[in-house]
Amino acid sequence: MAVEFGVFVPQGWKMDLVGIEDPYEQYEAMTRVARVADETGAYDSIWVYDHFHTVPEPTMNTVFEAWTISAGLARDTRNVKIGQMVTCNGYRNPAYLAKVASTVDVMSNGRLLCGLGAGWYEHEWRAYGYGFPEVPVRMRMFKEACEIVHRMFTEDGPVFDGEFYKIDRPINEPKGVSSPHPPIWIGGGGEKVTLKLVARWGDACNVGGDLDTLKHKFEVLKGHCENEGRDYEEITRSTSINVYLLEEGEDPEAATREARGSKSYDEYSREFMVGTPEQIVERLQPMVEAGVEYFITYLPRVAYDPTPVEKFAKEVVPNVG
Repeated sequence: MAVEFGVFVPQGWKMDLVGIEDPYEQYEAMTRVARVADETGAYDSIWVYDHFHTVPEPTMNTVFEAWTISAGLARDTRNVKIGQMVTCNGYRNPAYLAKVASTVDVMSNGRLLCGLGAGWYEHEWRAYGYGFPEVPVRMRMFKEACEIVHRMFTEDGPVFDGEFYKIDRPINEPKGVSSPHPPIWIGGGGEKVTLKLVARWGDACNVGGDLDTLKHKFEVLKGHCENEGRDYEEITRSTSINVYLLEEGEDPEAATREARGSKSYDEYSREFMVGTPEQIVERLQPMVEAGVEYFITYLPRVAYDPTPVEKFAKEVVPNVG
């Protein structure tokens, strides 16, 4: 399988729209990046985060809601797939989420990637009135939700009576355009629950970590696939990366000053791959050899200048694999 790439659009979660005051213009900036990515022909997908409050701390700034903008971007673009990395299970009833996802899949003519995750950002959970269950509870909720979403995509009138969720023959028509169903991307590297859910219900996983961690997680996933009777090669193995592209000869510390704000260069370079396209390719190649088939890329400050989206498409994407 050829290595594929997706790219995040700026939706505000990482404080990446604060330089634009008007909320309509903020949305248009996000859409512009999506269209640029679409027009390059190099990206398989564009992605959004499912968050309500900014990071690294909640501030009174714009963060666009993930599924609303997924629907909008489905109509703003023509070729790229649209994914969420990842939908927080605690924010929506899973049967309702499956209905929303099926609608967006139709709106995009089968270009939806349905991202699912257990959720982690405590401040959001409590602020919006969802409480914040302990990890074991959130994982049991997530386990039920993955089954419900999959069954809503693939069955007529499913019935489910779980600890947290109950459904009684919901009608989900149309189920989508994608065949056999909208792909389910499960985020997280938990070895006992999350990767087992990938093997049972997922079409793709998204895990993080260094090379050794990636190799280990993929081996764990392979073991779960064997236990589930699932073909490991059916599952797309992805990871998310942060990249700051440099021009040849550009000073890294000076070039990143505006993007990193109050962070030191050392701190920033631990979070971002900083380098020329050639250097980024060199850093990604070992990850491919570790088993990564799909990179989901975050590029800073593209709301103000989408040029790095084009540069990455031309000078990085074709050279990895």
